[in-house]
Amino acid sequence: MGRSLFQTLYARLALGLFLLLVIVGGLFTALSLYSVREYSAAVSQELNRDLARNLVSDRNLVTDGTINRSELERLFDLYMSINPSIEIYLLDQEGRILSYSANPARIKRKHVSLEPIHRLLENPDAYPLQGDDPRSHDRRKVFSVTPVPDAENPTGYLYVVLRGEEYDFAESMVHSDSLLQMGGGALAISLFVGLLAGLVFFRLLTRRLSRLTARVEAFEAEAKGAMNTGDADETGVPGDDVDYLAARFDQMAARIAGQLELLKDKDHQRRQLVAQVSHDLRTPLASIQGYLETLGMKQQELSPDERRRFLNVALAETLRLSRLVDELFELAALDARERQPYAEPFMPAELLHDVVQKHRPKAEQAGVNLSITSAQPAMVLADIAMTERVLDNLIGNAIDHSPKDAEVELSVSADSDGVEICVRDAGEGIALADIDHVFDPFYQAPGAIRSGHAGLGLAIARRMAELQQGRVSVDSQPGAGARFSFWLPLADSAAKESTAL
Repeated sequence: MGRSLFQTLYARLALGLFLLLVIVGGLFTALSLYSVREYSAAVSQELNRDLARNLVSDRNLVTDGTINRSELERLFDLYMSINPSIEIYLLDQEGRILSYSANPARIKRKHVSLEPIHRLLENPDAYPLQGDDPRSHDRRKVFSVTPVPDAENPTGYLYVVLRGEEYDFAESMVHSDSLLQMGGGALAISLFVGLLAGLVFFRLLTRRLSRLTARVEAFEAEAKGAMNTGDADETGVPGDDVDYLAARFDQMAARIAGQLELLKDKDHQRRQLVAQVSHDLRTPLASIQGYLETLGMKQQELSPDERRRFLNVALAETLRLSRLVDELFELAALDARERQPYAEPFMPAELLHDVVQKHRPKAEQAGVNLSITSAQPAMVLADIAMTERVLDNLIGNAIDHSPKDAEVELSVSADSDGVEICVRDAGEGIALADIDHVFDPFYQAPGAIRSGHAGLGLAIARRMAELQQGRVSVDSQPGAGARFSFWLPLADSAAKESTAL
């Protein structure tokens, strides 16, 4: 199953671009609104910086060096009607509010800071400069101010807030409607165009990576199908295409390293196999050649009994050589899977009795007693000929390694999964260092007495067991004999597993 769209690098880049554009658009909008407000405030203060002084002179607010209170009240009423965007306050020299042209219920301050007032009077070009807004405890507004009654003998200040509460209300209405609609539309179009251009660019940038990821996924799916097992890693790799390819590269590197180690091991085994095969072939050939040459050169000097003995030895070595070649071909065919089992249901207990009868003469000749301690009836689905060959090798191996007057015990037991056939001998046992190699071809423990066999019987037995979905194992202690176990699945279990495969 392929990776989802949201797991691709392209999708993640697209999502990152979208979020980036949204953040940039939001910051741009906020900065734009802030800049517009500051610019508007600066323009308003620049245009109206002499408003307070003009009001004093134009409205005759100062008469004979004092403030004309009645005229001031008329000024308040007038500007509340014709220009509610400004608010006029009369302050004393301490900044306390004496009177104002505003709704008394909305006034929150009784005092405003004189610091920005002094700064603006000292430097009229210092704009935008904000002072306290009497309608709020924390809000500040641009203003115009002039000392009253005059600058030479001031007793207070005429403090004009240029962007009063009515102006804020009107501005918020404009921003919330037309300005925000125009700005939002322009921003949306810009974001869409930027996002579309980014998607096209990212697609061009990542398409080769996407094709490479698809090829790796196809190769992985084909490899899993070829293996036809559930051992492959089905866990999804978290992350995007780069993470996926990195994980698959690590798996491939580990697999190649494992295969290289396996090849080294196989090459070492091949060298040992060639050396062992050469030795095992050379020994009977040399013996045959020696006896036949002796017969050829000294035929007239040898007695009939000696000639008969030489011929019997040569014939025995020929049979040994023939058996070795047959086992080599058989092992090669099993490794190449040229020989496949023909599965059919049968009872291993009955087959075991037949095999024991076949080996009883050899056992009697070696002074070994074969006994079946238990034979639980159960049906398996396996190849009868292969199963018989496995039992031949296990029983023959037990007879060869059992001392005279010893007993080889055989048993058949069954459980819910399969049938186990056990062959226990009373031989010298297997050392712990050798027990992992007893099923290797041509393996013989160091110092072991060569029995005339090539060491292929147990290797053939394991191969045949595995071809039938079974297994062969050994349990042994030095000096306590060995116990070989041959396990085969029950007929029902084997049929279900074959159907699943």
